[in-house]
Amino acid sequence: MIGTLGAAPAERRLLPEGRVAGPMPWVIAIMMFLTVLTAAGGLAMRHAARAIGADLADRITVQIVEADPVARERQAQAALALLRRDPAVGSVSRVPADEMKTLLAPWLGDGGLEDELPLPVLIDAVLAGDGPRDLAALRSAVTVAAPAARIDEHGQALAPLAGLISALKWLALAVVLLMATASAAAVMLASRAALDTHRAAIDVMHLLGATDVQIARLFQRRLALDALFGGLVGFTAATIVILLIGRRVGSLGSELLGSVSLPPLAWLLLLALPWFGAGIAMLAARYTVLAALRRIL
Repeated sequence: MIGTLGAAPAERRLLPEGRVAGPMPWVIAIMMFLTVLTAAGGLAMRHAARAIGADLADRITVQIVEADPVARERQAQAALALLRRDPAVGSVSRVPADEMKTLLAPWLGDGGLEDELPLPVLIDAVLAGDGPRDLAALRSAVTVAAPAARIDEHGQALAPLAGLISALKWLALAVVLLMATASAAAVMLASRAALDTHRAAIDVMHLLGATDVQIARLFQRRLALDALFGGLVGFTAATIVILLIGRRVGSLGSELLGSVSLPPLAWLLLLALPWFGAGIAMLAARYTVLAALRRIL
């Protein structure tokens, strides 16, 4: 009989019938639902921070605001020539006037974009990856060549956003750890309740020669299966919500929000969460049952 303790019939005789009969799988499902959503948010923000940083951190924009079109064009050409000669700059491109009108149309309207409107000159520059990064010297040189020029450093402008994203990533990690702790506590309570319910059967098993490890193995296997079932239910529900939110975000057409997405590796990490939760449940059940059996004896 001892050798059959791990069999399914023995589990059904000792533990409650039906994997979804008790509240524990549904508690785990709720915990996993919230955990997956939180982890997905943290991973998406991490991916967005890397994408935004890779696209904008090494970019600067030179803006030449000058009412006189002749002087504006002269300064633009001088700034372009200087940037193209500078070893710290990898590539330089001037934003076409038609593109600037398209960008300003939502704010000024078509009626405010007459030919007489003095549109500034915008020059996009990408800093060289292995070149010097003396931006103060570059700013000074550009200002000498084009007195009406202003330089916007995208990396500096993104610093507050990067700090916020970093704080939110750590917050997401803390919430995931709290959810894992709460799930382990739920498994411990379920293990103790099962022990109290089947105390007489456990005493009989002890009389027949069953060891504490064999009895604990019986509980941990069943509770791990319950936790895995609840985890997969929570993961499925969270995945549906994530996909729906992704579709809504994608329909907005925003490049900033569009960068908030989950790469394939992030999906693999999320898929591993239910199995990780089942492992935590198995360990929590094992040590809870073993500790309780030692106190009984």
